[in-house]
Amino acid sequence: MKILRIVTNIESSELQLATAFYRDILGLELLMDHGWIQTYGSEATMPLQISIASEGGSGTPVPDLSIEVDDLDAALLAVEEAGHNIEYGPVNEPWGVNRFFVRDPFGKLLNIMQHC
Repeated sequence: MKILRIVTNIESSELQLATAFYRDILGLELLMDHGWIQTYGSEATMPLQISIASEGGSGTPVPDLSIEVDDLDAALLAVEEAGHNIEYGPVNEPWGVNRFFVRDPFGKLLNIMQHC
């Protein structure tokens, strides 16, 4: 398994504040907007993204980190073999990702995902 991307998620019900700050002030591009989550970054210059979300999608809590992998099955197996409990999923979401949620050793909720 190889990690392809790590995305930081920030919980907020006021998504318009992200536009004012991350796009208008810092100049990041709006890369994705599903209504409940907006992702800002710059595909052309850096693989960094910041997501501001009112929920985690499908009624889930907002995860602390999203980690994109190239093989979700391998990641799931590794997490389960290490004895961690899966808190959500694995599930194929309607917006084009397969994912599951697990807590890291520090209690942070991780969204481990792969684009379909």
